[in-house]
Amino acid sequence: MKVILIVEVEGLKDQVVFEKHLKKEGITPIEGEVFAYEGDTTTHLFSTRAFMLEVLEKGLKKSGFESCKIIFQVGENPMEAYLFSQENDTFESVAV
Repeated sequence: MKVILIVEVEGLKDQVVFEKHLKKEGITPIEGEVFAYEGDTTTHLFSTRAFMLEVLEKGLKKSGFESCKIIFQVGENPMEAYLFSQENDTFESVAV
């Protein structure tokens, strides 16, 4: 299944490092779009969600950032929106 990811990040210190990390994990930029990425998955929705959140968290921490919101879709299934909580040091689900 195709995975589409939209990232809204503020204060990203190194976009090259961020995107290099995503690419290493199989998530590539969508040509002509800013902070939009795609990839493929063969795993269950819950596993894909956990993987995406982990990859993004690591990429953001490597790059340095102030705040980040994400939303992604797996196949025809839109997933929850997430906000990175600096207080809890993890992504938390938010209402859209």
